[in-house]
Amino acid sequence: MDLNDASSHSRETTILELREFSRKLVRELGFMRPTLADSDLAPSAVHAILEIGTRPGMNAKALGHILRLDKSNTSRQVGKLENSGLVERRTASEDARSSNLYLTSEGQKIRKKIDRYASNQVSGALSRITPSDQQELVRTLALYADALAQNNMVDTDTDSPAGMSILEAYQPGCIGDIAGLHARFYSAHWHFGAFFEQKVATELASFAGSLPADGKALWTYSDNGRTLASIAIDGDHETGIAHLRWFIVDDSLRGSGIGRQLMAQAIQYVDQQFGETYLWTFKGLDAARHLYESFGFQLTNEEPGQQWGTSVTEQRFSRKLPRSYANGVE
Repeated sequence: MDLNDASSHSRETTILELREFSRKLVRELGFMRPTLADSDLAPSAVHAILEIGTRPGMNAKALGHILRLDKSNTSRQVGKLENSGLVERRTASEDARSSNLYLTSEGQKIRKKIDRYASNQVSGALSRITPSDQQELVRTLALYADALAQNNMVDTDTDSPAGMSILEAYQPGCIGDIAGLHARFYSAHWHFGAFFEQKVATELASFAGSLPADGKALWTYSDNGRTLASIAIDGDHETGIAHLRWFIVDDSLRGSGIGRQLMAQAIQYVDQQFGETYLWTFKGLDAARHLYESFGFQLTNEEPGQQWGTSVTEQRFSRKLPRSYANGVE
């Protein structure tokens, strides 16, 4: 659906303005130069270093997906970084036939230099914008970037690897895969430990063991039998409220739209049965928050907590059944 209610003239004006702003951003951020971010590296190499540094252990396929590069270009990019001593391959512990990518000590130095340069560049620009406008800018850019990603996903959907599909209900091995996805992501980014992984595995195992059950559902996204994304609805018909749980997407699928597809499937399910849906998360997961808000979730509570074994600012988001559904009109 095209979410545009303005006149055609207004739409054309908006398109032209956004194109001009985009060209200006490209120029001001330095993407027209042969090197980027006060380094001796091309823009594509800088992005590769940042992604590998943020997600150490990713494979070349995941890197290519994130950077929107085909297999041959990804291979050449990784090869150049290896030859420059900035990236190294290590045999994957779970599969000796594949390898994962890591920054070398020299690569880490370059990454820190790039981060410092970029942070100073953005900080200087933000100093000329009021705090309230800064927050609005972040929200608006996040929505625009997400919309571009969705549009690009549609254009490249035919390139999805064979053997990948969204499946409903328990699938053999999914409990361990989902717990592992949570553990690796939250350990790398938030230093969660064994308590968190045990909590996810124990509660998910109990939930999966209750399936099939009225008001409860689990969806997973798999690649040749390995779960790479998941979402669940744990509903209570007595209260008319559903709990959205275990929403996670592997880094290799970032920007693919799989998270949005899973969320859409879960929302369609709850809107047929429940008047309210809620989820728990914590402050700092901005990309996930933008996705939740795009589906109508609103922040209803925020306070310090330790339910995941680490002190964080816990957030509860809630979504009421849309009025059209409540009135029996779809």
